Amino acid sequence: MPDFQRRELLVQGSAALAAIAALYTSRRAYAFPTRPSEEVIPWLDQPTENPDPVGIQKQLVWEDLDSWITPNDKFFSISHFNRPTINEKTWSMEIGGLVKKPLKLTLADIRARPRQEVVFTVECSGNHGFPFFTGGIGNARWAGTPLAPILEEAGVLEKGIEVVFFGTDKGEVPIRDVKMQQNFARSMSLADAMNPDNLLCYEMNGAALPAANGFPLRLIAPGWYGIANVKWLERIEVRDTRFMSLLMARDYVTIREEEHNGETVWTETSVGRALIKSAPAKVTRKGSDYRIIGAAWGAPIERVEVQIDQGPWAPATIDHSEEAEHAWKIWSLDWANPVPGEHTVTSRAVSTTGQIQPAMDDPLIAKKHTYWESNGQVTRRVRVD
Repeated sequence: MPDFQRRELLVQGSAALAAIAALYTSRRAYAFPTRPSEEVIPWLDQPTENPDPVGIQKQLVWEDLDSWITPNDKFFSISHFNRPTINEKTWSMEIGGLVKKPLKLTLADIRARPRQEVVFTVECSGNHGFPFFTGGIGNARWAGTPLAPILEEAGVLEKGIEVVFFGTDKGEVPIRDVKMQQNFARSMSLADAMNPDNLLCYEMNGAALPAANGFPLRLIAPGWYGIANVKWLERIEVRDTRFMSLLMARDYVTIREEEHNGETVWTETSVGRALIKSAPAKVTRKGSDYRIIGAAWGAPIERVEVQIDQGPWAPATIDHSEEAEHAWKIWSLDWANPVPGEHTVTSRAVSTTGQIQPAMDDPLIAKKHTYWESNGQVTRRVRVD
């Protein structure tokens, strides 16, 4: 709290305290417009049953979205192999490969380094790729120490171009006729790894990382899909070649058709940075007044537009009371006098550079043959009385 606010609080006592509390309450209400006795109208198109409750846990229930920060106990979690149980007292992380001075750091060593926070909305790149998987997203305040100074301390050698992050989780991977044990691993270029926003993260929303979200340490790479934010870290390795693991070169590869000189060509790209996206979260009702609330993320958001029943796009109101560079924005649209019956609600986000969230029939989506990077416009169905 700024000094002048402290002085004002001391002078005006409980009256000032009440005023500040009211201001805070009004800001939160604006972020998630609530009215006494209002009702949330359930979507008609609910997700289908999750076939992998062990691998995919705690998906966001969009109708329950009522806070800018997603609580730890409601934050989604994905595991591709096992979910390791790690003893922080015996755990350590290695930094090696093409470095001048290999390092081995305990959790205490990492906590003793400069602390940095970032609010970042993490989305699984497969979110909305299946009928059962529509809640693979959450927004948290992550804290840890910046990665770049540690790489600088280790001293990356001139030949080093790739930084690989290995998790403790592992499983058997069949490749052709060979079966092998592999740890979860993802990589990025040295230039990307040196981004000052990247954190070796040990804290989530003011508490130690939950086991399901990477305890005791994970990578937080703001602006990247969840797959790049490696959990349960145990090793960071600098290499002189691109890393082509299961989760870089075989899975989490987006396949698209593209037109080139009148011919169809196929492209394959590894899932990496997040794409612009939005989704309607819920419809609320008080009397005959309805309101649509949603979120937008994946790029700096300029505006959000909402379409009802294939009608004209209407501008939504974006809340600015809670903001961060890498966090989702909450938006709302008052829906006056809807005709009773079933309706569709679609949203699209537009970035500050003019990038528009693609429609489902846009070639970027329609000619995509894998479910990852599913950032097409989300349409929900609702019935009003």
